[in-house]
Amino acid sequence: MSNAGVTMMPPLVSADDLQQLASAVKLLEGDSFASRLTRLLGGQVRALGRALPVSARRAAAAATEQALKTALRVAVSSLKFGPAAKANNRWHQAAAAATGAIGGAFGLAATAVELPVSTTILLRSIAEIAREHGEDLAKPEAALACLEVFALGPDKPAEAGFESGYFAVRAGLATSVSESAKFLLKQGLAGETAPVLVRLVSQIAARFGLVVTEKLAAQAVPVMGAVGGAAVNAAFAHHFQAMARGHFTVRRLERKYGADAVRFEYERLRGELMPSSAK
Repeated sequence: MSNAGVTMMPPLVSADDLQQLASAVKLLEGDSFASRLTRLLGGQVRALGRALPVSARRAAAAATEQALKTALRVAVSSLKFGPAAKANNRWHQAAAAATGAIGGAFGLAATAVELPVSTTILLRSIAEIAREHGEDLAKPEAALACLEVFALGPDKPAEAGFESGYFAVRAGLATSVSESAKFLLKQGLAGETAPVLVRLVSQIAARFGLVVTEKLAAQAVPVMGAVGGAAVNAAFAHHFQAMARGHFTVRRLERKYGADAVRFEYERLRGELMPSSAK
């Protein structure tokens, strides 16, 4: 039977780009930081996280907010812009591990110093990944997309009242990111205490803080010490670098095919590859 006159619809996304999108789905919907820690240290990490005293949790929350405020200043004012280049993830993992050695040696008391440093180092790694994927970091929206990475990947959405899933997180942050980008374009960081920026930092901190608490719980294990603290921070860096690779792959494909087409294919692949997370 002849197919003459029948117009075949092209696929929404090319086969090569679908493979890249599938890899992004696995990164963004796969291993949580807690899962990485469990492989590194064993199952006691989850119990330790719940056992952290209230004072330690408060210190972690304060350090998280300060770390993200520092990261916001770096993201908007001092990231190095230039042509796309291969991200130097290993160097940043090593630098983050070095700061983790400080945390492991001095315990929770070092958090206020160590976390802003390690977060800033990690932000620069995230920015390199973003630039590698074609982001223009001179634009506030792209710089804030780097900060957005810190909201991706906690594995306790039900406990904290969060929706799970990559696009659910982005949707929750979308208004704050858009309004903050517009504000920064007009005002820069002169008004960094503006409500719109405070709201964005607080939203990201609520999710980032879950991962920070898991990290601190692991570093608080008595036998960990400096070497163990370095290993935990290396895992911390690797986790958010993985989130960044997935995030900026999706954004690059959105620029190529449009947001709706990419989300359709993402959710289809998510259902096929990660059926438990797609429920």
